[in-house]
Amino acid sequence: MRKLKNEELDRLEVSEFKAAKKTPIIIILDNIRSLNNIGSVFRTSDAFLIEKIYLCGITAQPPHNDIRKTALGSTETVDWEYVENTIELVEKLKVESVKVCSVEQAENATMLNDFKPQLNTKYAFVFGNEVKGVAQDVVNASDIVIEIPQYGTKHSLNISVSCGVVVWDVFSKIKIK
Repeated sequence: MRKLKNEELDRLEVSEFKAAKKTPIIIILDNIRSLNNIGSVFRTSDAFLIEKIYLCGITAQPPHNDIRKTALGSTETVDWEYVENTIELVEKLKVESVKVCSVEQAENATMLNDFKPQLNTKYAFVFGNEVKGVAQDVVNASDIVIEIPQYGTKHSLNISVSCGVVVWDVFSKIKIK
């Protein structure tokens, strides 16, 4: 097996990315402190043609060198918007028939491997603060809480890793249908 060269990867130009049909997934970052995590989420969102990222609360916004360092240009491709109040955003999206899913460890959460996305449904996945997680009022306002099964001693994944796991899982389930 030979590794592919960058020019063999059939990468989209920025204009092609903007025009491409997007995956019906929205990412909401609820008070994320780490600029590197924010940049990583942008990069994951670019990889899977995510529709939009909402940056809420204390979550920093591009342009910023530490975001740019991990985003590798994806802040120029993925649509994003800053919204100060996460709850107001969640309520607005729900009115627009978007299913809001907090990614958190909670009572009666649906395990990610058991989550079955519905056809013709747009989902917004909320990822929370590195220490406190998704705010309880946001969890309360969500349509569903999704938990990533974990079996070790920490039961804690980095937010950018959690985003990658959830986006890939849901993307693969949507694309199979």
